Amino acid sequence: MGDPVVRELHELDEFREVERLYDEIWPHVAGQGRVLTVELMRALDHAGNYVAGAYRGGRLVGASVAFFGAPIGETLHSHATGAVAGSGVGFALKRHQREWALARGLSRITWTFDPLVRRNAYFNLVKLGARPEEYLPNFYGDDMVDTVNSGDRSDRVLAVWRLHDARVRAAVGDAAVSDAVVRAEPALVERDGRPVLLRTDAEVVRVAVPADIEAMRRTDPEAAGAWRSALREVLGGLLDAGARVVDFDREAGYLVARRG
Repeated sequence: MGDPVVRELHELDEFREVERLYDEIWPHVAGQGRVLTVELMRALDHAGNYVAGAYRGGRLVGASVAFFGAPIGETLHSHATGAVAGSGVGFALKRHQREWALARGLSRITWTFDPLVRRNAYFNLVKLGARPEEYLPNFYGDDMVDTVNSGDRSDRVLAVWRLHDARVRAAVGDAAVSDAVVRAEPALVERDGRPVLLRTDAEVVRVAVPADIEAMRRTDPEAAGAWRSALREVLGGLLDAGARVVDFDREAGYLVARRG
């Protein structure tokens, strides 16, 4: 399977394809609107923002929509990037988005993601080299329109992708750097499927997330709610206090440094 072809989109029929793909990825709740509409994509593209699609064998398999953000002239905010699972399309889209931003003199791309979703955290922090810099409680409110996120508080973290950083350049294949192995003490761990907060004054701590929060929301919503509250308290509290996330491990979770 070859790499997908990623290109900018400008035509209404292309936007309709994206709308259909997003409906498959984030099915909307009956009676509610869509994640993104054809009309909004048309307006964003016409105003010079970023709308791109990834194709494999002539079929749309991923798309990304972003717009310029603050600080003006420095930032692109990536609002929605969706792709078919397990295909490498998401990575190809982000590389294209980075090249597009660099060509316009931008130095960073931001986006929000649910910090409880382990695979997304791994992709954003490890595969891309982005870093969460702000915890945003209930960012989209209680009434998200898609069935993937509805029924849970919409806590998000703001990921910041600093496009010239050595870590980011290494992640996208522009440079090679080695990462130091960090010894971290637990601040939030999983026991019998539930979150347990631990007191530690360590300079570097690890903050766990469940293996599959989306399945947990369906099978044990009470446990899912407990994880949301625990992560908000621990990761949100650390970020609010000036700590920074330095890495993410599939098993250990977030690695957070209190200083530096």
